[in-house]
Amino acid sequence: SWSILVPQALEGVASVAVLHATVRRWFRPGAALIAGAAMALTPVAALMFRFNNPDALLVLCLTLGAYSMVRALEAGRTRWLILAFSFVGFGFLSKMLQAFLVLPAFGLVYLLAAPGRLGRRLGQLVWAGVALLVSAGWWVAIVELIPASARPYVGGSANNSVLDLLFGYNGFGRLTGNETGSVGVGGGGQAGSRWGATGWGRLFGSEMGGQVSWLLPATLILLVAGIAARGRAPRTDRTRAALVLWGGWLVVTGIVFSLGQGIIHPYYTVALAPAIGAIVGIGVSTWWRRRSQLLARAILGASLAGTAAWSYTLLNRTPDWVSWLSGLLLVAGLALAAAILAIPRLRGPLGAAVGASALVIALAGPAAYSLSTAATSYGGAIPSAGPASGVGFGGPGGPPGGLRQFARRAIPPGLNAPGAAGQPARPGGFGGQVPQLPAGRTGGGGPAGGLLNGSKPSTELVALLQANAGSYTWVAASVGSNQAAGYQLATGKPVMAIGGFNGSDPTPTLAQFKQYVAAGRIHYFISGGGAFGGGGGPGGAGPGGAARGGTSSTSASISSWVTSTFSSKTVGRVTVYDLTRGG
Repeated sequence: SWSILVPQALEGVASVAVLHATVRRWFRPGAALIAGAAMALTPVAALMFRFNNPDALLVLCLTLGAYSMVRALEAGRTRWLILAFSFVGFGFLSKMLQAFLVLPAFGLVYLLAAPGRLGRRLGQLVWAGVALLVSAGWWVAIVELIPASARPYVGGSANNSVLDLLFGYNGFGRLTGNETGSVGVGGGGQAGSRWGATGWGRLFGSEMGGQVSWLLPATLILLVAGIAARGRAPRTDRTRAALVLWGGWLVVTGIVFSLGQGIIHPYYTVALAPAIGAIVGIGVSTWWRRRSQLLARAILGASLAGTAAWSYTLLNRTPDWVSWLSGLLLVAGLALAAAILAIPRLRGPLGAAVGASALVIALAGPAAYSLSTAATSYGGAIPSAGPASGVGFGGPGGPPGGLRQFARRAIPPGLNAPGAAGQPARPGGFGGQVPQLPAGRTGGGGPAGGLLNGSKPSTELVALLQANAGSYTWVAASVGSNQAAGYQLATGKPVMAIGGFNGSDPTPTLAQFKQYVAAGRIHYFISGGGAFGGGGGPGGAGPGGAARGGTSSTSASISSWVTSTFSSKTVGRVTVYDLTRGG
């Protein structure tokens, strides 16, 4: 697993370094150091920079894009602007349309603040758009031009088209909730209720608040105050340009995450960390240099007081974890904010002590959450940072209400998902509490896998799958990637994921699967878990698991054929069918 996780960590380190370099080009070293520290200590960053997801690469690409934008704004160089938009295109290849959320900020700041005539700036943006199309579209073009019969099925799409995937399930569907191929039955506009409450307060709510919002009150204060203070500055003013760049990134991405009706997980908020870090670093540094002025001290004091009060609120969402910290930060933060406001001459040792203390208080809450996150082993499809997250779900204390109701519908009847080797699931085993689902069920990954977690096969089952493994292309087949992944990691051998990630893709077809079985290429079929395509039947992949309008899924057809054709046995509390015997 290190070959997957080490690159994630390196991408995180590189992202912090690039953010530091970006802020440092226009501002003092202190601003850059604060920006990098704020980003690195954001809990969701501590989580996603050591997790197997494309978000770390996305953040790196977008931060490199911001650095290139700063270089382009300095002299109006077309090549730097092209490079900035190209990095966004590379980000698109890692997470599709989410990367484009920074484009309004990039385009607006160049039109407003770049040197040169307006016509020239518009022409440069046209060339940047061409670069974006090429850098983001080359892979899409290759996939679409290769005949469907000669390439793998485009997972998550409704019609084996990458265009359908990027504009639908991975695109506008995240905004509207109309996501064909989404988790559960029917897709459509109900998805917003499955993935938590939407609204302007979503980033501060129980699912996302502890992930990223610790410095958000201060960020908004510093952003608004900073832009207002530069109202009469020249058009190319760098402080205002920087705030427009990072502020536009923050506002557009934050609005989409807040109001999107489709699948938006708490860990997506890692994309906000560079913008929050940059604005805090720039704002604190700028106003601290003017601390002899009452207005500057009022802005700094309000930012610190807001941060202390919000840290108190977030820490009290996990009252049994370091309970002393919340009150300490609140009292110390308010006292220090009052001191900043009241003392007009914060210079020398006193000023250094007050400034350092303010930074420690502001960063203590997210740092504590990040340390807890770094000390925890994470798994599943939906990780969540902090000391009391639901297993595989976001938010303290288990999944949000919509997810909880969805889990009740989606987990196959009678499925129990204890821990490894048949032991009860360990509360907090993936960083927090086990979601409270109907009696006898948990959200943790067990022998057969859970709703959104990988399977944890017993030693007996692993030995069975590894026996004579070299004689087969796949030692086993199972529904959905989450379930198949656990078996493959445990055995080190190929395991077929029927139906792709969600178990809802129509691949392989029943006819293809029968051909593989007849050719002796698959040894076992493992039932249970159900993944997202599962529901009913002993294999957990019955008709109830279809994700397209409630119709019968391909995975359900394969499961039904296997269960009616081959005999089963129980190994490590998992039902296994030997596809080389019978049929």
